[in-house]
Order: sequence, then structure tokens, then C-alpha cells
Amino acid sequence: MSRLRTRTRPPVALALPALLAVAFLLMPLIGILVRTPWGDLGEHLGSPGVVEALKLSLLVSLWALGLSLVLGVPLAWLLARVEFKGKALVRSLVLLPMVLPPTVGGVALLLGFGRRGLLGPWLEDSFGITLPFHTSGAVVAATFVAMPFLVISLEGALGGLKQSYEETAASLGASPVRVFFTVTLPMVAPGLVAGAALTWARALGEFGATITFAGNLPGTTQTLPLQVYLLLQDQPEAATSVSLLLLAIAMAVLIALRGRWTGTPIDRGAVTTPRTAPEEAPAPAPAAEPDEGPGAAGAAPTRSAQTGHWPLHATVTGFNRLTLAAEPGTTIAVVGENGAGKTTLLRALLGLTPRAHADLRLGDADVTALPPHKRQVAWVPQDGALFPHLSALANTAYGLRARSVPRADARREAQAWLDRLGVGHLAQRRPSQLSGGQAQRVALARALAARPRLLLLDEPLAALDQTTRAHVRHTLRTHLAGFGGVCLIVTHDPVEAVSLADRVLVLADGRALQDAPPAEVSRHPRSPWVARMLGRNAWPGTASADGLALAAGGRLVVAEALPEGDQALAIIAPEAVSVHRDRPGGSPRNVWRGTVREITAVGSRLRVLIASPDAPDLVAEITSDAAAELGLADGAEVWTSVKATEVTLVRL
Repeated sequence: MSRLRTRTRPPVALALPALLAVAFLLMPLIGILVRTPWGDLGEHLGSPGVVEALKLSLLVSLWALGLSLVLGVPLAWLLARVEFKGKALVRSLVLLPMVLPPTVGGVALLLGFGRRGLLGPWLEDSFGITLPFHTSGAVVAATFVAMPFLVISLEGALGGLKQSYEETAASLGASPVRVFFTVTLPMVAPGLVAGAALTWARALGEFGATITFAGNLPGTTQTLPLQVYLLLQDQPEAATSVSLLLLAIAMAVLIALRGRWTGTPIDRGAVTTPRTAPEEAPAPAPAAEPDEGPGAAGAAPTRSAQTGHWPLHATVTGFNRLTLAAEPGTTIAVVGENGAGKTTLLRALLGLTPRAHADLRLGDADVTALPPHKRQVAWVPQDGALFPHLSALANTAYGLRARSVPRADARREAQAWLDRLGVGHLAQRRPSQLSGGQAQRVALARALAARPRLLLLDEPLAALDQTTRAHVRHTLRTHLAGFGGVCLIVTHDPVEAVSLADRVLVLADGRALQDAPPAEVSRHPRSPWVARMLGRNAWPGTASADGLALAAGGRLVVAEALPEGDQALAIIAPEAVSVHRDRPGGSPRNVWRGTVREITAVGSRLRVLIASPDAPDLVAEITSDAAAELGLADGAEVWTSVKATEVTLVRL
């Protein structure tokens, strides 16, 4: 269904000046078209002087483009990616030739590179290079005025490119130079092409700086714009014909670019939103490990590629302050509320953030001083960060190729990982052709294929549906069982934390609040957020003689009290909360009157959120039959009760 667009009728006070502006810009162009001697156009453009000037213009503009690419691309990257003192001044220097009068630019070039300039004598004495009144001088002048178009366009494209792509490539073992040429440049190619086209067109039409710095020597520095200047004196009709040629070239460049010179990168294939098509059913998980012998072509990745044992020891300072140690094969689930420092911890282990610093040791190697691409720490960010210009197979093989694995072997091992995760049949698809879940599985395969010593997964299964998540969780658990390193998984899913992890690390404000096996964290969570994530009620308070004085107000009677004054967290399972329409009698020591605020279904049972003026909000879990018998609905007045023996206190 096509989207209807509302047409805004502009006010006359704005429309009239806008139309006058268009007419003002259009009139000179119409003047050229009207005054062009079309019958003599071929003769004028084919004259020896014009042909010679055109050839020289093409030579000068192409050399200027080449110099602009060699010098301007690194400069654009520096401005877009590196923070340094004087950055604003450098950007101003880049823009300066665009606002300087061309003749002033030519004078500046003479004073800098002329025979009596600052560098001119040195260039002539040391290298025999004389720029003024030489073709090389015309190239320098054209480069000076045209390179800013490339730098500004490419800097905009780089600024719009998410750095997670480059950071992920580094975590897969790619050096900064390899990342630049295999990830960064391909992804900003539209901005680079647009900037290059504008640079070439500007260099082709350069006049003022050229005539001032390089002179107007036929066959040496007399480019096409200078030829127009000369023809205007004796042959104005021929000058109009040549002007038409330059106008046509400029318009052709602008029309071909279609507004792309703004520098916005075209994310050709990045999965910004999942496709609306349903998730394809994953391939069935293998019943047993396939043959891992050297002759098993196309088999699953061999354990020989993963041999080694790399215990982890890390001391993290900065926003995160904790010490982390784990034996090989350990999987640690990192949990905590938003802002607790989970992703910062992963980025510190990668060496990618100034917010925190990790003294990191993997096995016998201290990798603290190593750059990210040499740490052998693979990372799967939340969005997967698949490279949109590469197929799923090429994405998965990227880390292997960065580690100098031969292409054929890398692609074979990558295909095996894709097969193992149930997306092998999608190997030739680009990320734009994958659903969100498929893309996440490819990103996971890419990290596993990179042969890491430390594996960092930032919510790797968040984009998957329940069926696919269970399959990938099984596959991941199978791989991690034989993994010789340590794996950290950031998750908000208690099932993932319990089923995948050997330990659960609970973070709060960058500190380790709890680091224990999943069963211990489930029984005695030390964080209200974790308790709620596990589906339990969690009430902080201060221990008193008869129970717990709740921080939110009210008192809670418990069976086993803590020493008076201790800070504690009361854990109450939702199924331990009884719901009544009338005040209950009997044994419950904790009874509150409340109001039903929300009813949600969890499987075959219902969760009821009850607010009370005498206690914090309480979640009860009951059956549908019980809810119907009680006549529960939003706003219903009820009574809740909890036995003292059903309350677990955890000392904080």
C-alpha cells in the first residue's frame, strides 16, 4: 500500500523569493545555451588549441584527484575518528581554500612553493623541482582548491558510519590498516565516490589559483578554463562553446551524484530492522559431533583449530572496578540493570573504551598492552555488526582471513560454522537479505570461527524467536563445553543465564555485587533487579528484632531473623503469595490489603501485580481457575498473605 503524502502549500512570502533565487541561478545558464553558436560548435571544440587545453585539463585534474585521494582520505579519517588538540583548526584549514578568492590562493601558493617562497628554493636545490610555470604547478594549484571537497564529503560519510563495524573487525584479528581497506572504505564508498567526482570536477574547472601560481603557458599550464579566458578577448563565440563544454561536464557530474555529496554512508545491507518474512526454521542440531579428521572436507570446525587452554585473569579499573578470574571452559553470564557496566566491562576487556581499563591475562600471555586485533578476544555486539558489503560466508571467514588462513581453508571452516548454526544455506546472502535472527546467528558463527581465546557475547540471542533461540542455545552450549577459553555473555534472559553459564556475575554501578553459580544466585540473589529478573519479589530493608524494616515502608515478619541493623534483601517467590478476597485467618504472619494493578499471562499461569499502601508492590502467581474464582480484574480490592517461612533473607 503506497503511503499518502500531504502536499504543503508554501506561503507566498517564502515561495516568491525562492522562485527568484532559482531564476537568478538559471539565467546565466540559459544565457550560455541561447548564445552558443550551435552551427560552429564542432569547429570551435575541435580547434587545436581547445583540444590541447582539454588534454592538459584532463591530465591536471586526474593528477589532482590522485593527490587528493592519497592525502585527503587519511585526513578525512583523522578528522572523523581521532580526537586531538587543534582539530577545529585543522578542519578550518581544510575549508579555507573553499572560501578564499582563487587568486589569493594562487598568491599563497607562490609565497609557499614559489622560487622565492618558503619551500621553493629547497625544492629546487634538493630535488630540482620548480612548480611555478610548470604543469606540476597547475596540478598543485588544482589540488589545493579541490581537495577540500573530498575531505568534507568523506568525513561526513565516516562520521555517519557506526564504529561497531570497525571495532568488531578488530576483535576478529584485523589490523587497523586491514580494517580500513576491507571494512571502512567499502562501507563509505558512496561518500568517497561522490567526493572524488566533485574533486575532479572542481580541479577540471580551476582558473584563478592556476593562472596566478602556474601562469598561462600553452601546452604547459593553459588548461581549458584559461583557454576560455583567452578566447573571450578575440573569439567570444568560441569561448561560449568551450564554456558550454565545461558546463555540460559539471552538470553531468552533479546529476550522476544525485545529491550524494552530503557524505551520508549508504548502509548497503546492514540489518536495521528485521525483515517481515517469518524466521526460517533452523536446520536440526547434529546428533553427534561430525568427523573431525583432517580429511573431512566440509565437516564442522575441527577441535585441533581450537586446541589450548587459556584461563582468564583480569583486574578492571575505572568505571568498572572488579577482579575477574576463571578457568578454561568457564562460561560467565554478566547480568545487571541498564547502566550497570555490562557492555563497558566487555569493551574494557577488548581495549576499546577509555571508561575502564583491564589488566588482562589469557593463559600465560599478558595482553594488556596489545591492541584489540592482537588480543584474540572475539566480540559479538548487540546489533551483530555484520559487514553489509560481504556475504554471510565472507563475514564468517573474515577473522580467519585476518589471521592469514588460506582463503579456501577459511571459507571451508566458515561454511562449517554456518552449517552448525543452521544458516549454511544462507552463505551467499548479504546481511540485507537476512532476517534479524538469521543475521544474529551469522554474527555468532563469525565470532566462533575466529578461534578466540576469550569470547565476549553481548546479548547474542536477543533477536531470535523462542524456537530458534533454543536451537542456537543448544549449539552454543555444545561448543562452549569444549572451548579452551573463557566466555562472557551479557544477557537479560534468566534462562540463558541458568542454562549456559557456570557462573553469574551480577554488576551494579560497575562493581561486582555477586559472583556465584546460577543455582546460588537463583536461591539467594543479592540484587533486587536480579531477583525480579528471576521472577521473584525483592524487598530491601534493615533487619530488626522481629523481622525486616522495609526501605519502602512497612515491616516483614520472617522465620529466621538476621542480626539487628544488618542490611538485607527479602526474597519472596510469586507462588508463595496467597491472594484472597477477604482478610485471611490462620497462620500467615504477613497480611496486606491491596489493589490489583495488572494481570499478565506466564505460560499456563497468571501473574498479578498488587499495590498496597502498607507494603511494596507484590507479584503473585496463581492459576487461571483461581483468578476466575476470585473474580480478579484490574482495580479489584484483594488481600495478600505470605507465611514467614516463605521469606528468604539475603544479607547485603
